[in-house]
Amino acid sequence: MKVGVIGLGTMGMGAALNLHRKGHQVTGCELRESARAEFASKGGSVVASPAELPEDLEAVVVFVITAAQTEQVLFGEQGCLARLRKGAVILCCATVAPAAAKALESRIAEAGFLMLDAPVSGGKVGAQAGTMTVMASGSEAAFAHAQPVLDAISSKVWRLGEAIGVGSTVKMVNQLLAGVHIAVAGEALALGIRAGADPKTLFEVISASAGSSWMWQNRVPHILEGDDTPLSAVNIFVKDLGIVLDQARALTFPLPLAAAAHQLFLAAAANGQGAKDDAFVIRVWQALAGIKLPGEG
Repeated sequence: MKVGVIGLGTMGMGAALNLHRKGHQVTGCELRESARAEFASKGGSVVASPAELPEDLEAVVVFVITAAQTEQVLFGEQGCLARLRKGAVILCCATVAPAAAKALESRIAEAGFLMLDAPVSGGKVGAQAGTMTVMASGSEAAFAHAQPVLDAISSKVWRLGEAIGVGSTVKMVNQLLAGVHIAVAGEALALGIRAGADPKTLFEVISASAGSSWMWQNRVPHILEGDDTPLSAVNIFVKDLGIVLDQARALTFPLPLAAAAHQLFLAAAANGQGAKDDAFVIRVWQALAGIKLPGEG
């Protein structure tokens, strides 16, 4: 299958590599030269602009960050729509508001293409292994056209019906939980450090106890290793929890825990941590309480 992957970040790179390994004709599109070089070193074709993608693409997988970026890479001056074969499918994998997904689908359908509202989960490990979870909604035709792509990048595809926006709604709920869990993991670890507990031992005990969570086990090791390289950045949760809270306001629905977590990620970003790994929201408590994190003098 002739596929373009726009955005070679953590998730997009994993998707592109797995499509390439499965024998698809893949071209990766990415502004960053370093990411293009990485994909090219593993046998993939690369371009710097969506408008430079090959002609007659059968599918495009969009792994940018925001709805505005998705719109730009599709419909902007350097957009890719002219490179797609009529009836091709576009998988929109960014975390966006449900209303934004619906607006994109209207324009995509008008242009003669199919769309899957297809946000993903699974992190770097899932992306690299081709075992991401896809929360997708769209027409039967869109699912059928996208099936070879889905088979290559994921181990679980939740088919959430034909209505565009449902996939984004489910991902929004996932991000509410993920953001709260990361923030509370930082809060708990910071409290333990302030009270004198050994952080490594604390991690091991909690990981084997009822207070554990997937995010505790996945993110706290980043803190223990002192590695703030962003696998998922603080700024991602500034955006995603912002989407959650905007939707809640539209529904007149209170979300006190999500709002508190959002404020903590905002505080971390204001403290210069926005581009750091999201586990380092813990630096909010470090700044407030003067605690020493593992690996820091």
